[in-house]
Amino acid sequence: MKALLVLALSSLCATAMADEVPTDVAQQKPAIEEYTYSTHLDIAKVISMSEVPNVCEVVPVKMEYDDSQGQRHILRYSIMGNGCTNG
Repeated sequence: MKALLVLALSSLCATAMADEVPTDVAQQKPAIEEYTYSTHLDIAKVISMSEVPNVCEVVPVKMEYDDSQGQRHILRYSIMGNGCTNG
């Protein structure tokens, strides 16, 4: 009887722990891809873009987007900051 109780409790614990592990691939963040001039861009929908800092220098920014196949991507590229003035 004790063995049956231990078996039932251990299966219950294993089931509870299995619920905590994220199994949905869509919920996991994709790897960050570095942009180069030869990068083929297939952007169907932009999800988010990072803020461009108010500095006068080249800074890295990120863009998260879905491609035409519905795959999520994160692209890192360089852009000139917004802090430059002409004068």
